[in-house]
Amino acid sequence: MTEPGDIINTGLRGVPVASTRICLVDGKAGKLVYRGYNITELAENATFEEVAYLLLFEHLPPEKELADFKAQLTQKTPLPGQLVAALKTRPANALPMDILQACVPMLANHDPEAGDLSREKATDTAIGLIARFPAIMAAWHRIRNGLEPLAPKPELGHAANFLFMLTGETPDPETAKFMDTCLVLHAEHSFNASTFSARQVASSRAHMYAAAAAGVGSLSGELHGGANARVMQMLLDIGALDRVDNYVESRLKAGEKVMGMGHAVYKNGDPRAAILAPMSRQMGEKTGNLKWYELGEAVRKKAAEVFRELKGAEIYPNVDFYSATTYYAMGIPIDLFTPVFAISRISGWCAHVIEEQFAGAAPKPALYRPASEYVGEYCGPEECEFVPMEKRPS
Repeated sequence: MTEPGDIINTGLRGVPVASTRICLVDGKAGKLVYRGYNITELAENATFEEVAYLLLFEHLPPEKELADFKAQLTQKTPLPGQLVAALKTRPANALPMDILQACVPMLANHDPEAGDLSREKATDTAIGLIARFPAIMAAWHRIRNGLEPLAPKPELGHAANFLFMLTGETPDPETAKFMDTCLVLHAEHSFNASTFSARQVASSRAHMYAAAAAGVGSLSGELHGGANARVMQMLLDIGALDRVDNYVESRLKAGEKVMGMGHAVYKNGDPRAAILAPMSRQMGEKTGNLKWYELGEAVRKKAAEVFRELKGAEIYPNVDFYSATTYYAMGIPIDLFTPVFAISRISGWCAHVIEEQFAGAAPKPALYRPASEYVGEYCGPEECEFVPMEKRPS
């Protein structure tokens, strides 16, 4: 029998639990693939709307289908008035990810067809969630600052509209493009913690809202979605180039992490980081403040140097390392970095929920039910004998 403290498995790492046609993460080759398309090619050529369509419908959209899809997103973006009213009752210091998670079931409350478990309804709900996640976060940010939420501009794309609804200013084309690329890069990443959470809930035949809320909850943990916020906080704490060496050396020699460096899967470099790095620099140049990009580069170089000395191996920046300084240069508050992740990843979650429930000719019946091994106490050969209250030791 396994003894307490023995490790059977750590977080199911490396244990296949399902097949998928949605995403390939090839850590050895440093590749990320959405439905057969390399992320580098998608980031260079496709909009977030195209990528969301690809994830949901399994092919890149022709012009008319893309136009129809964009029109659906625009039509579904406005939030129910009662939901906005509810947001105005929340404490201004509420955590944004808690606000987002609370709003997802509220959207279900305002959907009279939420209980329809057909594929058509799941897809329609998915489009609505993709449309409304940015609206929720933008509305909340304005409400907590004493401002009224803004309606989207029909002429703007998904990424640009988020920045407009957040700040009240229409972003310039380059900034809008960078935001769009960030959404493309974060849209999907196979069976990560939040996606697995969404699929596990979907396996019970719960509706799309329930599965999406589970994904948000999983993403809110600092070991998953909060890394880019911690990267930016790290840079703010360091504050100056002459403090980089001591900070990095002290952390790595103490066996601690330098946030944004290294990845659980990509051992030879995160392909998304390579795309984000020049964007971070260009956003710094655009805003006239290269301090945070340059500070980040100093941290990256020193971390690689010290890690090589200590471990005899290479360490590379991940997607969070450069998304932090990119978002910061865009004026996005640090506590909204993880919600921006969710604004993108909702497209991947929804694709996985649809695949989990509807792959094949009929809905899948397999309910996720992993096993565990009991390592608790036994009293005698079988079970503990119940002790009445008056006979229990005080």
